[in-house]
Amino acid sequence: MPDTSAQQPVLVIMGVAGCGKSTVAALLAGQLGWDFQEGDDLHSAENVEKMASGQPLTDDDRWPWLDAVASWIREHDLAGIPGIVTCSSLKRAYRDRLGGPHVVFVYLAGGVMGFFRPCLILGIKFSPCRIKCSKHEIIIKLIAESLG
Repeated sequence: MPDTSAQQPVLVIMGVAGCGKSTVAALLAGQLGWDFQEGDDLHSAENVEKMASGQPLTDDDRWPWLDAVASWIREHDLAGIPGIVTCSSLKRAYRDRLGGPHVVFVYLAGGVMGFFRPCLILGIKFSPCRIKCSKHEIIIKLIAESLG
């Protein structure tokens, strides 16, 4: 059993699509020499297909994916291995499902145009602009939740 008093955390890099989660997480993991998991790679083929067609995922779509992310986190936590995983984690229920004693959520914030710029200019992996609008509404709620 690892010495948990000195245990390094598992970081969950969170935020809306296009905010830089993958870039920041990969750079940070490389600098620290920690394990890295791209959360999107844990989605089922059905979720990937749905997102690619421009349909937002429902909570029922997300629970199995969040369980896969949580499993990766738990494996690292139990082994005492630090790691970094990306996951939007926009709702408190999602963060509650992923959280643990050595889990730290790192929220990447940006202005409204910062969220939409990659979508408009470069395109992004799974999130057409119509999905980003719903995620932006969720992030506003997340900020309000955090402020009390």
